[in-house]
Amino acid sequence: MIRPSSFSDEVGERVTTQLLKVEGISKSFPGVQALHDVQFELNRGEVLTLVGENGAGKSSLMKILSGIYTKDSGRIVFEGEEVDITSPLQAQHLGISIIHQEMNLMPDLTIAQNIYIGREPRAGFFLAENALNRKTSELLARLGIDLDPRQKVGELTVAKQQMVEIAKALSFNAKVLIMDEPTSALTEAETETLFRLIEQLKASGTGIIYISHRMEELKRLADRVTVLRDGEYIGTLERDEIDVPTIIEMMVGRHIDEGARPEAAEHARDQVVLKVEGLSTRQLLRDVSFELHRGEILGFAGLMGAGRTEVARALIGADPSDGGDVQINGTAVKIKQPADAVRHGVGYLSEDRKQLGLMLEQDVNFNIQLASLRNYMNPAGVMLDGKGRQASREYVKSLRIKTPSINQTTKLLSGGNQQKVVIAKWLARDCDILIFDEPTRGIDVGAKEEIYKLLQDLAAQGKSIIVISSELPEVLRLAHRIVVMANGRVTAVLPNEEASQAKIMQYATHAGDEKE
Repeated sequence: MIRPSSFSDEVGERVTTQLLKVEGISKSFPGVQALHDVQFELNRGEVLTLVGENGAGKSSLMKILSGIYTKDSGRIVFEGEEVDITSPLQAQHLGISIIHQEMNLMPDLTIAQNIYIGREPRAGFFLAENALNRKTSELLARLGIDLDPRQKVGELTVAKQQMVEIAKALSFNAKVLIMDEPTSALTEAETETLFRLIEQLKASGTGIIYISHRMEELKRLADRVTVLRDGEYIGTLERDEIDVPTIIEMMVGRHIDEGARPEAAEHARDQVVLKVEGLSTRQLLRDVSFELHRGEILGFAGLMGAGRTEVARALIGADPSDGGDVQINGTAVKIKQPADAVRHGVGYLSEDRKQLGLMLEQDVNFNIQLASLRNYMNPAGVMLDGKGRQASREYVKSLRIKTPSINQTTKLLSGGNQQKVVIAKWLARDCDILIFDEPTRGIDVGAKEEIYKLLQDLAAQGKSIIVISSELPEVLRLAHRIVVMANGRVTAVLPNEEASQAKIMQYATHAGDEKE
């Protein structure tokens, strides 16, 4: 049964085993209400799985519990006492440890040094290396982890590094262990090893909050499942109530406003400008195949760790591929580095525009010209400043970039206008294939509409566009067809008219049949 949105006092064994209780937690950031009146409880020796779409508030809630963020309101009760967690150090002292999806280990240090960094046993002023290794061996043995404490972390597989992270967290005598997408980079065999360790931790009384989008893991591990949506608590299912369609319905909501859908891109639909067959990488991607047509917006949907960004990076040569063929306009191409992709007319707009898309300290004019400087040079290599500046002004006008002038420092523009500058950069390079990774991340609602209109206009002009987005309404709003991914594979390719949020979520969580 789905729990009501407020907890009542409980009696009996449940109270005596309760480890953590959260009530009415709210957290806002400028312009964003990340959490509103969220609640859940965790018992000793239990795996509570926390699920929700990207942006549902899971990470914000866990950062509050681990002391990275402070709550605006609400109560946290730990072992029967109300606590205010104001720093990660305080959380660790209480017995709450978090393992982030991106591991925080130092590859050049040993396992022992990583686990006890800053807490090493010493003999006077010197590090007691033998005592450190012995202490680490005892910890690893207690957890059933077969590793040499003297081995460097950089030499370990991802799965073994994950074990080191768990050992490090439990070295603080953690009573609550938070695991954020722990299997996203693991093989099936490595995942099984992790699951066995989780069962051992449960048996020892550790309470585990397990964040995952993989439905098969919920059925395997979860004692209960708590669902968040849009920063709010939706409900909790007991183990015997865990049902994939029910969970998906709770995640996306019963009444879904699918919003406007794109008009069919019938013009030149038969012209394939990009064909990808069997694209694979050593870490994640397996036999990814798809086609992109002229004048089409092709959406990529999937949950965190599904492999969407990895497809884009492999396609442009930013990450090496282990196999697969790529054709552009019917001609086979070899793209080994991003410069090769640009030469073939492929532009990539990274999800992190500030780090990878722009030089924020430079002006708008410089950023627009950045990918096409040779177009504004004479044969002697001298910049034709007037020609370049005129082109920049034209892009500012046509894309409606709000800036006092092309001399404005780019970091002073709004997020939406910064995104338009990145788009202008690739249009100036005359790219016919544009890959947008999270094109509206960090952009307000009004600017989103402008970006949507701009992408639709570009497609109408014959540009071919790939949009990678974690927001399902955005994918449905923009894409003529939708490629759904899970665990590094394509699980479905859906025409927009056949797609819905619930259907996409089914394929994104392996609830639907995998595409052959």
